[in-house]
Amino acid sequence: MSAQALRNPAGRNPRTDEEARAFVKHVESLFMPWNVEGIVAGFTDDCVVRFGDLPEFTGRVALERFFRARAARQKGYRLRKEFRTLANDTIANYWEGEWEDGATGARMSGRGVEIWAMREGRIAVWEAAFNFKPEGQGSAMGIV
Repeated sequence: MSAQALRNPAGRNPRTDEEARAFVKHVESLFMPWNVEGIVAGFTDDCVVRFGDLPEFTGRVALERFFRARAARQKGYRLRKEFRTLANDTIANYWEGEWEDGATGARMSGRGVEIWAMREGRIAVWEAAFNFKPEGQGSAMGIV
C-alpha cells in the first residue's frame, strides 16, 4: 500500500476550518483499511504521543509499532472523525469507531477526542482520550 501521507501537501499547517476539516477527513481515510505507512508519514520525526492510559512515547519508530499493534488488534476497523475546531496550529476532533477485537473476537465500539499540535503540515503532538467497550454492554464507567 502506498504511503499516502496525511501531511498537508503544501507542507504547511491548515489555516482555515475548511483546510483543517479536510485534513481530519484525510486522516480518517487512512484507517480504512489500515495504511500504517501513510499515517506515520504524517507525523514529525520527533512526534510526542499521549494516547489514553499508555505511557507517553516519542518518534516515528515507536509510533509505527503502536499502529501495527492496533491494526492487528482492531480487525475491520470502521472510523468516523469529526472536525471540532482549529486554534492557531492545533486541531481538535471527535471520533467514533467499531471493530472486532483480534484477540477475543468481541465486537467493540469506542469514542473519544484528539488534539493535534501541528508543525509544517504534520502532527507533532498527539493527545487522545477515549473510552471503548464490547458492543451492546452498558457503560464501562459503571455509573449508568
